[in-house]
Amino acid sequence: MAGRDDGNSAYGHKAFKRSRSHFADRITADGRDGRPVEAGRYRLIVSRACPWASRAVISRRLLGLEDALSMGIADPIQDDRSWRFTLDPDGRDPVLGIRFLAEAYDRREKDHPGGVSVPAIVDVTDGELVTNDYQRITLDLATEWSALHRDGAPDLYPEPLRGEIDAIMAEVYEDVNNGVYRAGFANGQAEYEEACAAVFRRLELLASRLAWRRYLVGDTITEADIRLFTTLVRFDAVYHGHFKCNRWKLTENDVLWAYARDLFQTPGFGDTVDFDHIRRHYYQVHTGINPTRIVPLGPDLSGWLSPHHRERLGGRPFGDGTPPGPVRPGEEVPPRGRP
Repeated sequence: MAGRDDGNSAYGHKAFKRSRSHFADRITADGRDGRPVEAGRYRLIVSRACPWASRAVISRRLLGLEDALSMGIADPIQDDRSWRFTLDPDGRDPVLGIRFLAEAYDRREKDHPGGVSVPAIVDVTDGELVTNDYQRITLDLATEWSALHRDGAPDLYPEPLRGEIDAIMAEVYEDVNNGVYRAGFANGQAEYEEACAAVFRRLELLASRLAWRRYLVGDTITEADIRLFTTLVRFDAVYHGHFKCNRWKLTENDVLWAYARDLFQTPGFGDTVDFDHIRRHYYQVHTGINPTRIVPLGPDLSGWLSPHHRERLGGRPFGDGTPPGPVRPGEEVPPRGRP
């Protein structure tokens, strides 16, 4: 859940701790929180730099929700008011008419705690933030929004497998998704070593699991794969160097590198990834880690398009469904951000 310095986090003289989402209203089919699922009513605000927001970008595309849920993309470089819409004409989101995501937060609650984070869903009718609950948003897109899914949309959170998916996601979150941040923002050697060791211990266990199966749970892509992918795709670009998670590179682990390439080359994954936004955000916003704000030229991205051979393990990426169609005009990743 990225805010200023990627952290609704406490760091400084304390260990890194990611804040819980302050706004956790749910958008549901029955509208029980007062916000029913409704095509065109809501806008998803994301940063392509942020792994938490990227989950929502991937899910929205896989499920074919583009017509039902519009999307605004924030500049990867923040200022003191956090996420801003300087990528859009006149520096305003074209639907919400605001310059900063903070404006939607303030309409909901003045002096709210926890900072301004993405992903965020805003109600277009009143301009108020609805939710920034990054753990729940994608699960609800997969379940509560099903009436608006495209024909052939995959089941990303199949009910019979939810227990196993939840268990895998909990481990991945603790040691990998959040673990790289605990290592990167550590303020002491012991704290860093503990977090870094946990990252690679979990990655090695995941590699053992994925050596004999194409996807984490079942034989199709699920929410668990989306959550692991958004960390893996950033690993060599920023976590290996910037966050000092450097025991080995992703490209040096045959199983995880092939798994990540398999997903990257699957429609809905790699076509949402902007390596330019990722690198510039981490290296230029985290000035406490990188005070020079110099952005490395590497790593070489061409390998992301190389053969992975994971199809030999079987599996059906979309189950009984179909791949999503082409990226809609206006949402393509610019050439600078692609391999």
